[in-house]
Amino acid sequence: MSSNKRPNVLWIFGDQHRGQALGIAGDPNVSTPNIDNLAREGLFFRNAYSNNPWCTPFRGSLLTGRYSHQCVWQTPQRMEPSYKTVADILNGEGYSTHYIGKWHLGGSNEDHYIPPEERGRFDSWIGYENINNQYHCTVHGHDEMGDEIKPLNLQRYETDGLTDLLIDRLRRERKKIDGGYAKPFFAVLSVQPPHNPYVAPSCFTGRHNPSSIRLRPNVPPIERIEHEARVDLSGYYGQIENLDENVGRIRAALTELQLADDTIIVFFSDHGDMHCSHGMREKSSPWEESIRIPFIISGEVPFFEHRSGFVDAPISGIDILPTTLGLCGVQVPEDIQGYDYSYYWRKDDTITTEEEPDTVYLQHLVRKMHPGSIDREWRGIVTRDGWKYACMPGAPLCMYNLNEDPYELHNMIFQRRYLEQRTHLHQLLQDCINNTGDEFILPEL
Repeated sequence: MSSNKRPNVLWIFGDQHRGQALGIAGDPNVSTPNIDNLAREGLFFRNAYSNNPWCTPFRGSLLTGRYSHQCVWQTPQRMEPSYKTVADILNGEGYSTHYIGKWHLGGSNEDHYIPPEERGRFDSWIGYENINNQYHCTVHGHDEMGDEIKPLNLQRYETDGLTDLLIDRLRRERKKIDGGYAKPFFAVLSVQPPHNPYVAPSCFTGRHNPSSIRLRPNVPPIERIEHEARVDLSGYYGQIENLDENVGRIRAALTELQLADDTIIVFFSDHGDMHCSHGMREKSSPWEESIRIPFIISGEVPFFEHRSGFVDAPISGIDILPTTLGLCGVQVPEDIQGYDYSYYWRKDDTITTEEEPDTVYLQHLVRKMHPGSIDREWRGIVTRDGWKYACMPGAPLCMYNLNEDPYELHNMIFQRRYLEQRTHLHQLLQDCINNTGDEFILPEL
């Protein structure tokens, strides 16, 4: 194979999978050998964040490369169909593009028909808006000929059924190659688990006894809170282990179909899940369990040499699209925001951190009235050197040194002895607001 051959790229991502919940990330409760192997064989970004830890805003940024205030503000919200997506870019570069799974950009929190003109212009699209019922997942969409696919109930646990559809897509790509059709492909698998309700097939849930779950040190030692965390986590870890098994199925299919040598896998999540850390639930909060996500670039792809190992560069959801384009050897359009980190993957590229962003900009654009998460709009940053700073409109929220306090037990934002550091972080956050064209009123120092 020639060194300028363009690889296939496969996105695999779950919903609400926090970055700490992997074996390779040190979670003692979960077994994820297939995802861990992805990380060991490729690049594991240890400082990956959701730029907006909420389903729909993240997905809007993921597909368009726009910050949330320029694309999709809240869940639910319909994404403007005219926005250029990753499929538009790669279609124009000779890729075939395919989407399978949860969409959640059609303006609804319920099972909702997505019309063809609102499917991001993927060559094939088989998905659903939002269901939150893992055993009753019905998909619809269109094939590569543009013909509508009638609603289809998967008849299986969602992650298993959607993985079946992806493997079928891989078989179709193999047949096209065998028939002399040489287009590389870009495919997306978006699954809802490990999103609540925390229901997994019994063979996975049965592995986790709530009383044996080891809670994070920042879960308050209050009986009712600990009980809630243990019960939910027993299902959550089962969902993740089911996802891990399906990652193994996908890799086995790639090998069987002789596609592994040509395919880069990008594994990530849209945001995390608090699971009662700091007494909070689910997403939308600025703490690490909500905003930190797994991010892995992996695959065999021997036609060019690639690196493996841990990467500490601060990457966020806004960077996934430009990094993917870089992996494909496609020029990143000037109107795409975010940073292309693909040079970490290619062994023949020089790694320089001088031009990399020093901060990850975090947004939550509306006052979300959810009973278990923070009920205020907020903005924040995480810096390359391990500091976090976040504010509500006109009011401080939190400041942590993540290097010495990874569980965020010491909030320094209200103490004058840390004013110098707070002033520095305050200016960095203001710069992010200004540089992105966002509007937000920071508090007085």
